Amino acid sequence: MSDPKPSTGSSRFQETAHFLEAVRERVARVVVGQDVVVERILIALLTSGHLLLQGVPGLAKTLLVAAISKTIHLAFARVQFTIDLLPSDILGSEILDQRTSEFRTHKGPVFTNLLLADEINRAAPKVQSALLEAMQERKVTIGNTTYKLPAPFLVIATQNPVEQSGTFELPEAQLDRFMLLHRLEYLKPEEEKEVLRRNAALGIKRDGGGAVARTEFDVIDDEPVGNIEDLAQAMERVQDVFVSETFLDHVVEIVNRTRRHPALDLGCSPRAGIALLKASRARALIHGRNHVVPEDLYALAEDVMLHRMRPTYEALAEGQTTAGVLEEILGEVHA
Repeated sequence: MSDPKPSTGSSRFQETAHFLEAVRERVARVVVGQDVVVERILIALLTSGHLLLQGVPGLAKTLLVAAISKTIHLAFARVQFTIDLLPSDILGSEILDQRTSEFRTHKGPVFTNLLLADEINRAAPKVQSALLEAMQERKVTIGNTTYKLPAPFLVIATQNPVEQSGTFELPEAQLDRFMLLHRLEYLKPEEEKEVLRRNAALGIKRDGGGAVARTEFDVIDDEPVGNIEDLAQAMERVQDVFVSETFLDHVVEIVNRTRRHPALDLGCSPRAGIALLKASRARALIHGRNHVVPEDLYALAEDVMLHRMRPTYEALAEGQTTAGVLEEILGEVHA
C-alpha cells in the first residue's frame, strides 16, 4: 500500500485524537471491557452511520449508550420495541387540543441525537420500516408537515440472537441500512470480576425519607469532555484521512468476491464498500492516524459485511458459515 500524503493540519488531528481518547477513557470509568463496542459507536457517530448490536441481555448496552451521550453532551432516548408498538410511538403524531379545537404536533422520541432501539426485532415490520425510513432520510412527516431530525442523529438498535419467539427478523434490505452490526460477547473473567467489585462499592442513595440502591447509571459523570461542536470537528477530520488507491482496490475486490462466491446466495451491495471505506477512515482517526491501513479494513470487515451476506441452502447443508466464507475471502485478498 502506498505511503500517505504529507500531513496537513497535524495539530487539528491531534486535538481530535485527544478528544476521542478522552471520550473512551471517560466511558471506561463506567463500563468495563467494552472498548471495541465504544470504538464502533464512535465510528458510527463520526460517519453518520447506524449501528446494530447483537447480544444477550445484561451486557450494559443501555448503560454504554447513556454514558457516551453524557460524555459528549448529546440528547439520548430509549424505546423498548414490543409487538404492540405503533409508528406514532416513535415518530410522533398530531393530537387534537380540546381547548382550541386545533391539532398540535407531538414529536416522538426519534427527535434526539442518540436513539436506542431496544430489541428492534420484536416490533412489527411496519414499525421497523417507519424507523428505518427516518434513519435513511433523517426526516419525519407528521400529518402534512415534514420535520428534520436533529444533527447528529444516530440509531443504535439491539437484538437478542437467542430468543426468537415473538420476533420479526429484519429483512436483508433493512439490515443493509445499518452501517455496522457488532456482535457482543461475554466479558472475560477478570473483567467480570471488576464489574462485581465496582457494583459492590456503589452503596445506597438517600431519597427523601428512604433510600434506594445505587446503580451504574448513578456514577455516570454529568460533566462532558466535549460537545456537539467537538464531534462536528471530528467528523470533518475524518474527511481529511487519506485513502490510497491500493486500499480502494482492496475494498472493491473483497466486496466483489462476496458476489461471486459459490457458497453465497447474496453478496454485499455497493453500500457495503462505502461503509467499509467510511468506517476505516473513522477508525484510523480514533487510533490517531491521518491515513488508513490494511488493519482498519480487516478489523471492520466482519461488522460491515457479515449481515449483508446470505449463504446458499447447499452451503448451509454442508455446514459452511458466512463468517467462514468471509475469512476465506480476506485471506485470499491479504495474500
